[in-house]
Formats: sequence, structure tokens, C-alpha cells
Amino acid sequence: MEALSDLSTFAKILTDKGYNGYFHTQGAYAGKLKDSISEYLESCQKGADTLPKQDLLLTGYLQWSGEDKPSVECSMWVNYLNGKFSLNRMEVARKDQFGQLLKKSELTNLSLIVVPNAVEVIALVNDEQKQNVGKISKRFKL
Repeated sequence: MEALSDLSTFAKILTDKGYNGYFHTQGAYAGKLKDSISEYLESCQKGADTLPKQDLLLTGYLQWSGEDKPSVECSMWVNYLNGKFSLNRMEVARKDQFGQLLKKSELTNLSLIVVPNAVEVIALVNDEQKQNVGKISKRFKL
């Protein structure tokens, strides 16, 4: 098992790897990664929320082009133990504009050190056919 990281280190490593969008912690507390987790933990200390028995769930978009375009959503299960954090697993899903699943990928046995950057994770669920269409030169045929 990897060494656990404090919140600042945990957030910095993931932000440096491209996970710099807005997230929700446990389905609420929207904000940047560090802010979202901090708000959730403060809420737990005040008694407004309780810590889960399992992992913290962080959800957010890795790619968003508008409501009428497909998007890439990311869910991370983060182990929280005595003020320290570690990443357990990640699920990435590409969904169409109606919320229907197009492609899904799950990464398990992760650690902060080996977690792929956001661009690599997005590539796991992007439709390669669609990407290749843009590379084909358009020619007239007689």
C-alpha cells in the first residue's frame, strides 16, 4: 500500500495530472478538488454530515463541451484515514447528451503515483473512430 498523503499533497498531485476541474465530494460540496474535500470534512466536524464507513466518493467532469455534446465523467474512490488520503479506484464514463452510457472504463489498484493523467484517462473512453474521421483528408473523386 502506498504512503498516505495529506489533503494539500493529494490535491496537488491530482491537479498536476490534469484533474483540475470541479468535483463533488459525496454528491455535494461542489468546488475544486481541495476545496470540495475541505468543505465536506468541515461539515463532518460540525456534525452536519458523517464520514462514510468506506471510501469518499469524488465525482466530476473531465471533458465537457456543452449540454448537447457527449461528456466524460470521472468517479474516484478515495480512502480517508486519520487525515490522510490515498486513491483506490477510478471509473471513467463517456455519456451522450441524454446521459446514455457510450463507453466506460474502470481503473483499480491505483495509487497517486501510478494514476494516469487526465488526458490518458479521457483517451480510454473516447471513440477512436470519431477521432480518426477528422484526420482523413477530404478529396474529390472522379
